[in-house]
Amino acid sequence: MEVKLKTVSPDVSEATISYWHYEEGDYVEKGQELVEISLSGSNYNMLSPATGTLSEVLYDVGEVVEVGETIAEIEEN
Repeated sequence: MEVKLKTVSPDVSEATISYWHYEEGDYVEKGQELVEISLSGSNYNMLSPATGTLSEVLYDVGEVVEVGETIAEIEEN
């Protein structure tokens, strides 16, 4: 499953990856905090949309990502 960058405001078009709560290969459950993003100076946690293995992280901490871009992949179990 693709994990796409979401926003909390329609006025924001990009965000910065602040912190990954898990590393590639880790097991995650739907609804757990997956990644912290920074939008307009405020930090927000995005929740995992699925249960499974975090198979790929596509952006590192500090990188700026457009809203709607795929930032990770979860292999559902």
